Amino acid sequence: MAKVDQLATQAWGLIVAQGVIAILAGIALLFWPGISAAFLALLFGLFVLIWGIVGLVRSLIGMGKINLWWLELLFSILLIGVGVFFLRNTVLGVEIFIVLIGLTLIVRGLVDMVEGFFSKDAEVKEARPLYIILGVIGLIAGVATLAYPVAAGVAFIWVAGLYALLYGSILIAVSLRTRSMVS
Repeated sequence: MAKVDQLATQAWGLIVAQGVIAILAGIALLFWPGISAAFLALLFGLFVLIWGIVGLVRSLIGMGKINLWWLELLFSILLIGVGVFFLRNTVLGVEIFIVLIGLTLIVRGLVDMVEGFFSKDAEVKEARPLYIILGVIGLIAGVATLAYPVAAGVAFIWVAGLYALLYGSILIAVSLRTRSMVS
């Protein structure tokens, strides 16, 4: 129990920071949906491109030294292609990005619900209803996003913004509650 208490005490500030960032992202998504979607797609494309370049360099450096270096090479070339595609095709990139976000929200919602129902950790047990509520919100947001990925692009951004606001608020509440339990 001492390790959990120490970890909760050390991590509460990071969780609050994550909550604040989620709230700020939610505000940006709600008030600037078009710019936010294009910006997210460009960031994602840039991230994937850099990931591919770094992987390409690593695979070439590891050639003959690391097993399966060639697999990393192939994957990295694929990533570079995907990154360039996203950077050159922002509209289609936004649509694909929206589908990926919808899937991510569903998975995050399921993970939060499983934690809420089955976790034996003291801090989760204490905030069990919040975890379950967060999971349900994630599932609803994800299903709504996948149901209308193109036609409801703006609605998706608003749903994602609302989810980010709620997620950030609940993270801060859970973090403060955990901190007060340990103190």
